[in-house]
Amino acid sequence: MKYQFKIAAFVAMCFTMSVLSSCSKDDNPSNPTSKGTTVKLATTTKFGSVMTDSLGNSLYFFSLDANGTSGCTGGCLAAWPIFYKEHLTIDTSLKAADFGVITRADGSKQTTYKGWPLYYYAGDVKAGDINGDGANNIWFIAKPDYTVMLANQQLTGNDGVQYNSQLQPGQEVTQYITDAYGRTLYAFAHDHNNTNVYTKADFSNNATWPIYEVDSIKYIPSILDKASFVKINVFGKSQITYKGWPLYYFGPDAQTRGNTKGVSVPTPGVWPYVNLNTAAAPIQ
Repeated sequence: MKYQFKIAAFVAMCFTMSVLSSCSKDDNPSNPTSKGTTVKLATTTKFGSVMTDSLGNSLYFFSLDANGTSGCTGGCLAAWPIFYKEHLTIDTSLKAADFGVITRADGSKQTTYKGWPLYYYAGDVKAGDINGDGANNIWFIAKPDYTVMLANQQLTGNDGVQYNSQLQPGQEVTQYITDAYGRTLYAFAHDHNNTNVYTKADFSNNATWPIYEVDSIKYIPSILDKASFVKINVFGKSQITYKGWPLYYFGPDAQTRGNTKGVSVPTPGVWPYVNLNTAAAPIQ
């Protein structure tokens, strides 16, 4: 599960990307809502519905913002300017409750969606460009319908200890899968491929490790393979799996984005995080 990042390298790469323009973009986005809408949706062939400003400029999420504060500062902001509107008028298919505002360390304000601060990308030269998605595996086009997202931050267990990507005590920024709101999802080491062996039929232990229930698997961050996600039936409820691992929340995380307390319970490795490098669950 090794996925190591260095914060200084992030900032340097972010700054470098302010003068680079990617060749990848989506084709023919349509922006049906009026110019008076400050956040609207555009329909694209590659990404489906994406979020834009009133002029059709794409908006992005940053995976380092797992805890709801902005990790893009200094030179990073030259490449990824913040998006903020004091008075929002949103697309009718979006929910006002999903929007918020944070005050950044420098005192400026930034609009958030589902807890993710919103940004532009300087490499998008015209409305409809989506050149920033997947940049450094940490920037993703903002969408209203992600089933999972990715976070990058220091893991801290329920025991208060900081853990590295190998789940050994240590400091390291680790990438891991979350729900759409940045809330950590875990695997159970004793589960089998697409088989939940933890949850009881009466769900009496579900409060401690709630299953991640989904109606359907919609969109996922572009660096992940959608085929790795499957929906299984657990005593009449639908749970999502990743590479065969059923996914769970941890109750004491208190549905708070950025919390990773479950990685140390009862000992590291029993309830690990999952990411791009997670091995497939065993058949039995």
